[in-house]
Amino acid sequence: MPSPADPGSGSNTAWLSSLSPWPEHFGLERMQELLGLLEHPERAFRSIHVVGTNGKTTTTKRIESLLAGEGVRAGATISPHVRGWAERISVNGAAADLERALARVRPAAESLQATQFEVITAAAFAEFAAAKADVAAVEAGLGGRYDATNVIASEVVVLTNVALEHTRWLGSTREQIAHEKLAVIVPGAKVVLGEEEWESMACQAGAGSVAIVARDELPRKAVELLLGRAIETEAIDVRIPGRLEWRSERELWDGAHNPAGVAWLVQRLSDRHWTLVCSVLADKDATSMLEALAPLASTLVATSSSSARALPAVELAARAEGLFEVVEAIEDPAQALARGRNLAAPADHLLVTGSLYLLADLASIEEAVR
Repeated sequence: MPSPADPGSGSNTAWLSSLSPWPEHFGLERMQELLGLLEHPERAFRSIHVVGTNGKTTTTKRIESLLAGEGVRAGATISPHVRGWAERISVNGAAADLERALARVRPAAESLQATQFEVITAAAFAEFAAAKADVAAVEAGLGGRYDATNVIASEVVVLTNVALEHTRWLGSTREQIAHEKLAVIVPGAKVVLGEEEWESMACQAGAGSVAIVARDELPRKAVELLLGRAIETEAIDVRIPGRLEWRSERELWDGAHNPAGVAWLVQRLSDRHWTLVCSVLADKDATSMLEALAPLASTLVATSSSSARALPAVELAARAEGLFEVVEAIEDPAQALARGRNLAAPADHLLVTGSLYLLADLASIEEAVR
């Protein structure tokens, strides 16, 4: 998901932003051909593959941090981003030189007309190889089976959780979606699950072993399984834009973008009263998300985002009627944020949520005016 404007973008980053985010059809053939032209950088490092519906980015970044703490040179690639494309590729927690990373893959990618996600994934793998990373934590984009990241033979696979999302491509039940995500398992891989119901499916997919742990323990367990030993590094608070991100003492941004993500968020925020600024994509279950958010707040400012899939503010507001005492519709995200801040002062906290596209829009706007 590109930011609507990437401040300071160079020519390669601008080129990346211009590419189509969606393939004409899902498959791995072009990605495999691209990596072949690049002399297979994905074979230069070990990997942990992170799949699931929610919590993938946090899990991936914590894996990178724990590995670095153990003296392992580690890379990470995540998606989507909030503040800019450079968030997507890092080594030992430091953002890679994105222009340089893209330059390595651009000629081959252009010759194959690779998609945006194929390009950034290939650039990440090429960067890890060039940086001599020992291990990479790789977050899947959409599903697993046909995701561009599914070209690595990961020794460890992490499935954070499974909820109904992207049903058009992944299936209409949680079981079908889990099946698509667990298709990244190569025979003998060690699998870490945040939900025990998928144990038998993981075994059927070829897992050599299955560990079931609490969500917060997923990163540690994955690292211990990869290294084959207990680790001493303490878990750290990894700060990720748009994930429980406090922008000020009274303003929180979180990209919870589906009912499961909102439910997880609400559990952590119920000790305060909030004013909400919210945008939701049309292919999400907006009504369920609003119903879950309603106990937190009496006031909602509905807005939209730069995504072509975003619900218009007036439509989101219509769905919120009856759930909140005050509902306003402001299409422009910056104006909606200003209104939300005004309504929240001085008693309430302000929560901006519902879509990472919204957070990317707002982050870009605020960066532009600095």
